[in-house]
Amino acid sequence: MKLLVYALRLRALARQAATWEHLGPRSSQHPGERCWASTKAFVTRSDLLFRACVTPRIMRPDDANVAGNVHGGTILKMIEEAGAIISTRHCNSQNGERCVAALARVERTDFLSPMCIGEVAHVSAEITYTSKHSVEVQVNVMSENILTGTKKLTNKATLWYVPLSLKNVDKVLEVPPVVYSRQEQEEEGRKRYEAQKLERMETKWRNGDIVQPVLNPEPNTVSYSQSSLIHLVGPSDCTLHGFVHGGVTMKLMDEVAGIVAARHCKTNIVTASVDAINFHDKIRKGCVITISGRMTFTSNKSMEIEVLVDADPVVDNSQKRYRAASAFFTYVSLSQEGKSLPVPQLVPETEDEKKRFEEGKGRYLQMKAKRQGRAEPQP
Repeated sequence: MKLLVYALRLRALARQAATWEHLGPRSSQHPGERCWASTKAFVTRSDLLFRACVTPRIMRPDDANVAGNVHGGTILKMIEEAGAIISTRHCNSQNGERCVAALARVERTDFLSPMCIGEVAHVSAEITYTSKHSVEVQVNVMSENILTGTKKLTNKATLWYVPLSLKNVDKVLEVPPVVYSRQEQEEEGRKRYEAQKLERMETKWRNGDIVQPVLNPEPNTVSYSQSSLIHLVGPSDCTLHGFVHGGVTMKLMDEVAGIVAARHCKTNIVTASVDAINFHDKIRKGCVITISGRMTFTSNKSMEIEVLVDADPVVDNSQKRYRAASAFFTYVSLSQEGKSLPVPQLVPETEDEKKRFEEGKGRYLQMKAKRQGRAEPQP
């Protein structure tokens, strides 16, 4: 009964938030910018960037796990929606062939602070670089406690989009350039573009194997916690092209990674970070996708899970099953009080599992060194 009353209160607050769009424009801290509280935010061109303001959204019980922590996949989907809006708007800002921006890659995303049921998520996005055929979008997520007014940054993400023609989905259009206030901004953006392009090429065929089920696996082994989810792609999952939204794919990937982590440590778990998500190929409406997850590495208090997405075009005999996306998710185990707990150590059995464990250890130590480097005071 208490949960029902709480849900009704949240619904009333959501309806109240929805009425904000009729109140007109809100002030912006950035000169030359305007935003409206609506699902399709209105923006004008600033001196450098396009900025999108997305309607504040109240986190509901179905957005969270049993402990009340919002699923990482829910946040990833909101991030992708904001990125898709601003990049599609920018790519159609000049006269020419109309297009929709498709997600190509998500850089490493850290979950800086947990978000809980009843809090309001504020998602903002801005374009930080454009190449001839791609758009870099920076997205920030703030959580607000509407009872106390406290706000905190929960996520920062960088996404890359490519504009696909509405007339021919295989045709990539040119992106309108942005004007930079400083030459260094363009040069830094070009370096980021070249780096992500190189990494995408390196990872495209790196994860060609398939997660196979094992009978009667031992606890703490890779086989014991590995999980798969099969999903039929429907119209509600897709863009105007009839291809799956990147946010839908990321949400499903996070769900599978969460199941793997929960099976391994059998406690409350939350997403700590997501390594670069690479979208290798488009997924068409009507495909059956298999999202598979397996644990690759454990430190004392974190778990790395590799997630693979394979698409099977069951209505098209001319195309075989293919790898559509891949990523590494990092989870942590939490106590009932929300404090991090030690996780059971993974026991790799096969040579491939031992190899993936060492690769995961290398990624873990590399990110640990980066965090320590940022934390050190500058002389």
